[in-house]
Amino acid sequence: MIVFPKQLINPVSAFLRAEMAKLKKQKKMVHMADPVRDPARLSANSYEEEVDEQIGYDNAQMRIGFITRQMIQVRKALTRIKVGKYGQCEICKKMIDTDRLMVYPETTLCLSCQKERE
Repeated sequence: MIVFPKQLINPVSAFLRAEMAKLKKQKKMVHMADPVRDPARLSANSYEEEVDEQIGYDNAQMRIGFITRQMIQVRKALTRIKVGKYGQCEICKKMIDTDRLMVYPETTLCLSCQKERE
């Protein structure tokens, strides 16, 4: 098993922690902007206003889902750093290409396993 040196892992870990904080902030902002949270919406609305609210709600839920999936990936990568398995594919156990890790540091799958999953 190959383990990355600390001088390489520490900046990645710091980046991922900063990314997690950014994602948490984005999720909160999207949640707060959800039109369904507006108490004024309970008053009699026109059909068009109801449709706009529903579209806004659906959009917010889609964005929250996307952000949540990103947060899960970042958490998994941080956990793998902590247990010393960062850079190792969680399916085939082979090392993930460093170019892939540079572009997508939160990845936990090598390109071959990612393609098979999709």
